[in-house]
Amino acid sequence: MKKIYMLLILSLLSIGLIACGTGDVNNDNSNVNQGEKSADQGDIIKITHELGESSVQKNPEKIIVFDFGALDTLDKLGIEVTGVPQGNIPAYLDKYSSNDYENVGSLKEPDFEKIAEIDPDLIIISGRQSTLYDQLEELGPTVYIGIDTTRYMDSFKENLNIIGEIFDKTAEIEEEINTIEQSIETLQEKASKQNKKGLIILANDNKISAYGPNSRFGIIHDVFGIPAVDENIEASTHGQNVSFEYIRETDPDLLYVIDRTAAVGGETSAESLVENKLSESTKAYQNDQIYYLNPDYWYLSGGGLASVVAMIDEIAASLE
Repeated sequence: MKKIYMLLILSLLSIGLIACGTGDVNNDNSNVNQGEKSADQGDIIKITHELGESSVQKNPEKIIVFDFGALDTLDKLGIEVTGVPQGNIPAYLDKYSSNDYENVGSLKEPDFEKIAEIDPDLIIISGRQSTLYDQLEELGPTVYIGIDTTRYMDSFKENLNIIGEIFDKTAEIEEEINTIEQSIETLQEKASKQNKKGLIILANDNKISAYGPNSRFGIIHDVFGIPAVDENIEASTHGQNVSFEYIRETDPDLLYVIDRTAAVGGETSAESLVENKLSESTKAYQNDQIYYLNPDYWYLSGGGLASVVAMIDEIAASLE
């Protein structure tokens, strides 16, 4: 009997030890899994941009975008956003004006209360919001992605690489950039063979301003290879105020028109403004070489993956 009791006690002790051991193993595995999950969720990276350095969580979920070029890029990559300024959204991005997205104010006047309510993981801004950077940074990690038009393509690629790093899209970004660069090379070759000189003007109600190299729309000259009819145009944000006498005197082969009024919802027709008695004497008018560029791409959302491709296509079409 004593032997039987002893065996029973030893058996019970063995079972207890095995159970304890099994519990320890399970707990260890659980801790490892939880640790890996926490590491994934807490993967914070430092993003250096023109206005500073921001700590951003990789693959953020609640995203607010104040730059339509960046919105264009995120849309192209299939990345969902939470909030946008819903005034003057480009027509091809019109889905973001629906109730599926939060309205976070306007490009120049963010709705700080709404942004605080959203508690964003990432806020993307550009030039129009640059003076508000510190205020926005207090509400969420804020990254400046604005195009430097004096070095358009380098700036464009830097911005894309920031987006690629944040959202684990570096391979996709690299592929898109390669495709764009090949298209630009083809356009440059076409431009060099024709040697036509161009002039870019912005039509704003009943006024016009000209843009040349290193300007807001200077990518036409600096990158795409269309020679400027006037190399000395003042490179300012709002362009150089000019008259139609100036257009007649410079006499461009190609006249590119960007209709600001149409971009901001006005009613004035750029065509009725531009095609007048003075412009009729120019080579551009006489050879049917006046091109009205899509203001959504050129005025509202420049610097996006889709918009830059569309811009290349429009200038290439003007050389057909």
